[in-house]
Amino acid sequence: MSAAPTELRLRRAEKLLEVSFPDGARFSLPAEYLRVESPSAEVQGHGPGQRKWVAGRRHVGIIRLEPVGHYAVRLIFDDLHDSGIYSWAYLRQLGEEQAERWAAYEAELAARGLSRDPPPRR
Repeated sequence: MSAAPTELRLRRAEKLLEVSFPDGARFSLPAEYLRVESPSAEVQGHGPGQRKWVAGRRHVGIIRLEPVGHYAVRLIFDDLHDSGIYSWAYLRQLGEEQAERWAAYEAELAARGLSRDPPPRR
């Protein structure tokens, strides 16, 4: 189990969650990245190969954070997604793997003909 962060700072205007850990590791995680990597079953599925690729979230923000015991935080996004519980270990993993995960996400969107931009309003 990963150590709890020493600080979680939501920067709404910048659409970032800053996470600091006791060993000095610090990560600035964009809301869009956190949304598309949500640990929820809605995104990850219920088993191997069931992951859903979430497109159109370039402008998503985080409304609030809710503590979940002493091991995680629930992020409430302004697209009303709220079912992901981000453990301290998962937040750290997202920070450490951000470059690789983001590149894979963008490549998968391109391969599927999807965009980070929301669909145009009618």
